[in-house]
Amino acid sequence: MQKLGAAGGGSPLLDVFFDQRHRLISLATRITGCRSHAEDIVHDAYLKLDVSSLSSTIRSQASYLTRVVRNLSIDHYRRRSLEQRLMCEEEESAEATVSATGTPEEQVSDQQQLERIAGALAELPERTRYVFEMCRIHGMKQKDIAESLGVSPTLVNFMIQEALLHCRKTLRD
Repeated sequence: MQKLGAAGGGSPLLDVFFDQRHRLISLATRITGCRSHAEDIVHDAYLKLDVSSLSSTIRSQASYLTRVVRNLSIDHYRRRSLEQRLMCEEEESAEATVSATGTPEEQVSDQQQLERIAGALAELPERTRYVFEMCRIHGMKQKDIAESLGVSPTLVNFMIQEALLHCRKTLRD
């Protein structure tokens, strides 16, 4: 079987990729803890390579490929860790909600706090309130919110922090 590059001819980077494939999968497996995910990551690395333009500019192609797979694996690991943490938090929150029926007095107090938070959110600028609600209530990712508004993810993060601080201040007063 002949190995073909992006342009239809052999590419040194592509050749190195195929020669190193098993080693790259092993590396990704060590980082992610899952061979199936590792194979997906190595495949993603292959798809991300623009072999035609990179082959001549990379001095150590094996090191470059290793770095690409390592970075993708670490990104995958971090994303999975975050997802698992969020799932645990959601489960704990759901359990707390189920067990937090409380006394009638506590229920009234909780209702009053919710009304104060709703009032605090109504005081915010419209865009800040929208960002906060999309993130915290609807679960939209900050990156997606930023894209939909045409602003940076950093600005979205600042708006969420501003809304949180305003709500906390309102509850303290």
